Amino acid sequence: MNTAFEKPPSAPVATGRKKLQRLAALVRKETYQLFRDPSAIAIGIVMPALLIFMFGFAISLDVKNVPVAVVLERPSPEATELAASFVLSPYFETRELTSMPQAQRLLLQRKVDGIVRIRSDFARQLNAGNAQAQVLVYGTDANRARIIEAYAQGAIAQFFARRSAEGVPPPAGGLAVVQSRLWFNEANDSHYFLVPGLIVLIMTLIGSFLTTLVMAREWERGTLEALFVTPVRAGEIVLAKMIPYFALGMIGLALCMLAAKFLFGVPFRGSVLILTGVSTLYLLVALAIGLLISSITKSQFVASMATLIITFLPALFLSGFLFDLRSMPAAVRILSYALPARYYVNMLQTLFLAGNIWAVVLPNAAVLAGMAVALLALARAATTKRLA
Repeated sequence: MNTAFEKPPSAPVATGRKKLQRLAALVRKETYQLFRDPSAIAIGIVMPALLIFMFGFAISLDVKNVPVAVVLERPSPEATELAASFVLSPYFETRELTSMPQAQRLLLQRKVDGIVRIRSDFARQLNAGNAQAQVLVYGTDANRARIIEAYAQGAIAQFFARRSAEGVPPPAGGLAVVQSRLWFNEANDSHYFLVPGLIVLIMTLIGSFLTTLVMAREWERGTLEALFVTPVRAGEIVLAKMIPYFALGMIGLALCMLAAKFLFGVPFRGSVLILTGVSTLYLLVALAIGLLISSITKSQFVASMATLIITFLPALFLSGFLFDLRSMPAAVRILSYALPARYYVNMLQTLFLAGNIWAVVLPNAAVLAGMAVALLALARAATTKRLA
């Protein structure tokens, strides 16, 4: 009599199943710990929401409501029409004066940021074809001064454009009408690049800062040492630490995308799939940095300070998010090439405003991929040393 017996599973299959079971148990443990910790929820959900509203509504790099003094030395229909171009502009808050010394005092007292002087002979010079208006700008903040100057020139150009439309030729050798166009940001709205850049801060906050705090807290409490005496391997610990916070980071990315599209009206001209892919690379880099720092320091305070200095502050100031890197000293520009946020910001602004420009996306994505591989290997090596 022959009896059929079930073939026992092979050793490699059983070992693989045990690895998955251990990993699933670790992931469940990290997920439970994530939801039991109110500070983690605050950093991962509440703070990104606050950043979205703060950078979207409160912070703007646009120059609006600029206080300027419009000096109308002798009223005339032509001079009054030019002054009206500034009064009706949404970029200026005008104070109409008749004395240049009074306007200069206001400028020195910083009660106005600029002076528009319309001379007493403006109407006569305009009829002669060589009228000009003088624009004085307080130049302590060079960037703001250039923007104010450009707005003033735009208001004057609109005045001559209206006269040209009425059949009056512009002054020969004086001001001319300039037609300009802003590529990829036709509305000249700073939210178009502030909101995409905000994604970098949120991903850095969740990936590096939050992971560092949680990992360092476990080092301080000794819970990781308890795991070291189990069959769990170093790679499984690193992977289990990453999965819940990776999911939290992708939730933050989705919140930013929804806010950019429906709350602030920021155009998105690229591919969602490509955006998700490059965001995954950056989040892996941020998670690896957080795990590496916490494994080296093993102190919440030291780890948080190191993460703030190494990741968050450079992502804010040296990534091109707020300030143009080309205007920085050469040494700072060279340093910025070591920062992963620089490459992520470049790709985000390109994908949102310009589209799938592969000449920008592929090189930056390749750099982030190399950083992710190297940093993840270092994080695993640091954890392995603690296990030995």
